[in-house]
Amino acid sequence: MCQSATRPALSITALAVTFALFHAAPALALGPVKAWVSNSGVDSGTCGGFTTPCATFQQAHDNVTAGGDIGVLTPGNYGGGFTFAISKSINVTNDGVGEATVIAPVALPAIVVQAGAGDVVSLRGLVIDGVANVQNSPAGIDFRSGSALHMQNCVIRNFQKSGVAGNSGVGILFEPSGNSLLVATDTVVFNNGTVTATGGIIIQPLGTGSANVILDRLHLENNVRGLWVDGSQGTGNGAHVVIRDSVASANANDGILATSAPGKAPAFIVVEHGSAVNNAGTGIHADGPRATILLNDNTITRNGTGISATNSGQLISYGNNKNNNNVGPEGAPTGFFSQM
Repeated sequence: MCQSATRPALSITALAVTFALFHAAPALALGPVKAWVSNSGVDSGTCGGFTTPCATFQQAHDNVTAGGDIGVLTPGNYGGGFTFAISKSINVTNDGVGEATVIAPVALPAIVVQAGAGDVVSLRGLVIDGVANVQNSPAGIDFRSGSALHMQNCVIRNFQKSGVAGNSGVGILFEPSGNSLLVATDTVVFNNGTVTATGGIIIQPLGTGSANVILDRLHLENNVRGLWVDGSQGTGNGAHVVIRDSVASANANDGILATSAPGKAPAFIVVEHGSAVNNAGTGIHADGPRATILLNDNTITRNGTGISATNSGQLISYGNNKNNNNVGPEGAPTGFFSQM
């Protein structure tokens, strides 16, 4: 009798404890996992529904939960006159409704990514525009921190801020202070830069930061420099870049450049199945100790100089590249890899 009476009492007690644990405090409110933007949208703390879209990417980002999605309903400019500041994992996707633009604010970057460790950002189908010197904006995308940035089918153009070298007129400035990944595919970067150390894409880890970068099917056109990978601002693992099936053309300086300095981080590039064509400087250039470029099945032609290795830089060829018909010297690799 006593034993059978005790069991229900214990069960009731356990249920009471469980109920108390789940209901002692209200659940934390989470934002929606999806927010929409439209050129007829209105920003508010609750916008983002399909029938109540936001007017800017920033408001949608602020409303949606970390790791959520921002979708585009109509063509439009979704910058709102301010820098789009990304501080968490987010996916911004335009899959064919028309041009979804982020026009940079005056004298500021169009997009800044300053997210936390483990945060992943995805940008798809965007036009990021500096409107040349009218806006005087320094960068299209300035990536400072976060685990990864993934870009697909984007256009970055017209960042031509007048000023000193470093970050004045850059399409994509990837300057992580931690260990970060950039993956960009099917993207066009053109008409960026003003002075020598500016241009289309700059990969430049800071301090002990490092950058792992994969660029597929990119066009780097009519910039000052096309792609510049620089280890001179860091002391960590530096930058390791693979660029494949891509074109660096009509740039006012070097098409593809790796630089470093004594005691600084490495700058390493693998260039595969690509073209460096009609660049006023050197088509492919390695400058400085720990600056190394591997060349596999590329076409280098009609540049001021074909290829060049300076200040102990290394250009390693797989022996299957076409380097001829340049305006000035063709140049020669510093070494060869045997075919496997």
